[in-house]
Amino acid sequence: MTMKNIKTYVLALLAFAVVISACDEDKDLLDQRLADNPLPNAPSGDPGSLDLSRFISVGNSLTAGFMDGALYTNGQDQSFPNLLAQQFLISGIGGGAFAQPDINSENGFSGQGPNGPLGRFELSLSLLRPVPTAGEIPSAYGGDKTALRNFGVPGMRLVDMSDASLAARNPLYGRFASNPGTSTVLGDATGVSPTFFSFWLGSNDVLGYATSGGVDESRITDQASFTAALQNSLGALVATGAKGVVLTVPPMVVIPFFRAVPYNAIPMTDQATVDQLNAGFAGLNAALAGLAQFNLITADEAAARSVSYSLGANPILMHDDALTDLGPMFDVLLGAGAISAAQRAALQPFVQSRPATPNDLPTLSSATQLGTVVGGNPAAILGVSVPAPDNLILSASEVVRVVTARATYNAVIAGVVAAINQQAGANTISIVDVQPAFADLFGLDAATATALALSPAAIAAADGELGIDVNGVTLAPDFGPNGVFSTDGIHPNPRGHAIVGNLIIDNLNSAFGASIPSINVLNLRGVITTN
Repeated sequence: MTMKNIKTYVLALLAFAVVISACDEDKDLLDQRLADNPLPNAPSGDPGSLDLSRFISVGNSLTAGFMDGALYTNGQDQSFPNLLAQQFLISGIGGGAFAQPDINSENGFSGQGPNGPLGRFELSLSLLRPVPTAGEIPSAYGGDKTALRNFGVPGMRLVDMSDASLAARNPLYGRFASNPGTSTVLGDATGVSPTFFSFWLGSNDVLGYATSGGVDESRITDQASFTAALQNSLGALVATGAKGVVLTVPPMVVIPFFRAVPYNAIPMTDQATVDQLNAGFAGLNAALAGLAQFNLITADEAAARSVSYSLGANPILMHDDALTDLGPMFDVLLGAGAISAAQRAALQPFVQSRPATPNDLPTLSSATQLGTVVGGNPAAILGVSVPAPDNLILSASEVVRVVTARATYNAVIAGVVAAINQQAGANTISIVDVQPAFADLFGLDAATATALALSPAAIAAADGELGIDVNGVTLAPDFGPNGVFSTDGIHPNPRGHAIVGNLIIDNLNSAFGASIPSINVLNLRGVITTN
């Protein structure tokens, strides 16, 4: 070996020795720190009086993990039932396998676009709005249907639980139904002999009415049908010997879908435009004043239906079918010679219109339509010079209808669960009231919570401070980067699902003597963003 090679070899040995020495010193330091601060033991828990070995979850899109306007695999993986099932697998709790009908799609399906299927929405940081991805049309579930434990069906109402025709009407059930056309969700759920269940239905029995702007009252399930369906469903689940939890219907009128677009979403920055619009509405305002003068309407109604623009934020001009149709009254003015035939024709679009108020809730769908040109006429601007149609805004009277239905459903849930427990002589079903968390999250005050007919616990939790605190981090009630909702403004994102899961865990620990560790909310993602 040459002197050069020996030198290289010695230097290598020296370097190796330094590394070994440093590793020994690091190991000693690590050992000392572990002795001073031992690592926590692996988590463990106890099921209390519950048998969680065959846990099933029954519900709608909230249970299925639908988010961002689509059902996709990552959303399913982070549904609150799946997060719960993972906690039930912690040592000592006794949970079992929890199979879901995987949609097997990265982006899912939210509808057809001009270039093919659209998938889930992502929040564009540059455009500051949700944008769709490329999607895939759902295919039939190819796994073992007898092993399924998540029976969440997007769009399902409580009254659909025992309807064998649901598979034909709802392909997201049809794709995993045990026998499409014959089987029912309730039959499939009870057929696996569950030991414990979560049950969250009722929102869709009024939500379809609400999200469509309140255009069809028949979409609200009546109290008698709701009660019968709930009694049948919970009765069948309890008859299997299972215990369970039932979640209340949340106050949906506070969710981002109804709050993202303000009632005064019409900006005016140019005085000339303001003057032009006000001149155009002078005839309508004069006709309303004339009706009041003839005592056909009150002065207050005439003022509420008059249109006047100014610089800054202005109310949306909206159609409201709860208003008196002024058409026959305008005909009276025409017959009296107070207006001409041409003026009468010009008044026709406004026979049931008014500027919106803070009690009206524009839907998220209105965001892309307000301010657009109607019929190719540049002077006809939706929500400005032409009333926004009923399907884009949940009017004040329609909001009351939604609030009343939801409060009715929650009263029915309380009554049915109490009757089942009384008959069983034990706390077989526990109610998880989600309303306090919603009141806290949305910063409601006690007066607003009372007006929304929320539960006493929710009224007590209404502190007026926006957002919910999770381990010192304030999460927002929106679909922003720090929010708990997905981009569709209706469904939670994974962090929101974890919050729901923890509400259930808290209930199980309290009602059934369990000790189940909470889900780490902040370990989960929020909304998906794109540039």
